[in-house]
Amino acid sequence: MLKFTERGIYCPIADVYIDPWEPVEKAIVTHGHSDHARWGMGRYLCHPHTAPILRLRLGADITIQVLDYGERLTINGVHISLHPAGHIIGSAQVRVEYKGEVWVVSGDYKLTDDGLSVPYEPVRCHHFVTESTFGLPVYQFPNPRVVFQDINTWWKHNAGEGVNSVLLGYALGKSQTILKHLDTTIGSVFLHGAVANVNGALNEIGYEFPGERITTDTDRKAIVGAIIVAPPSALGSPWLKKLTPYRIALCSGWMQLRGARRRRGVDRGFVLSDHCDWRQLNDAIAATGAHTIYVTHGYEGPFARWLREEKGLQAKEVHLQGSETGEEDL
Repeated sequence: MLKFTERGIYCPIADVYIDPWEPVEKAIVTHGHSDHARWGMGRYLCHPHTAPILRLRLGADITIQVLDYGERLTINGVHISLHPAGHIIGSAQVRVEYKGEVWVVSGDYKLTDDGLSVPYEPVRCHHFVTESTFGLPVYQFPNPRVVFQDINTWWKHNAGEGVNSVLLGYALGKSQTILKHLDTTIGSVFLHGAVANVNGALNEIGYEFPGERITTDTDRKAIVGAIIVAPPSALGSPWLKKLTPYRIALCSGWMQLRGARRRRGVDRGFVLSDHCDWRQLNDAIAATGAHTIYVTHGYEGPFARWLREEKGLQAKEVHLQGSETGEEDL
């Protein structure tokens, strides 16, 4: 029912693409990250909480149709619905059903509840398309609650020494989760402009996050001992150098690897990801009951081989154009 084409994942019967990377007339978008939501589509279908992000990133004049979780849209006999992916605010799995055959395209997802996104819900299906960003056994992430406690302890220690704390996390998704769990009794919270822009879009639909945008008019004395949330692209920038003295940390699943912090040039690494680790991937796939698994976006070969040899599943590698791991997969 679904085909992997050079434009994206395509449903010919409904004439609709899922997360296409080239311009098409009808696109279902799983979430707002740039490797899944691209400019140039005739019409976009997404969850209501993804819509303001698409308008922020792709233009206020794009045509968007929204579909809430569990709501069904039927096109030429194909039933389409969105289901929580737990990845970031508004992220969705796409369930496609035709004459009793069910496919689920998961997009990016995670099973741990971050306290902000609607938690992941397994969807029973015959065919399941899964990412594999962290699809190796070495990636087994700690409890996020412990990580958030460690972040606040780190910030409090730095503030006690009169040093600023710069915390790097992607502007959409990771930054909002971090802000949700900061202990604001420790000190003030400041934001890089990219993070403030995303927060502003999400404010339109009722979300509220702490923090003040840093501008050229911001009193640098007010920042002393504060925490500054910024995207990884700020590392080494002139903007960052103006915030001295500071200690800098990166929130990323890649911080699980020994030496990753040193290679990134940061003082501290916190293992915090918006993706599944090894155990979550295996648990999610088992919960779908799917007999055919299509593995994309990450360790496609090793993970598909594991599913075939150890789980007895029909697992196939699918390398989607533009699915290389980037900053949004930190």
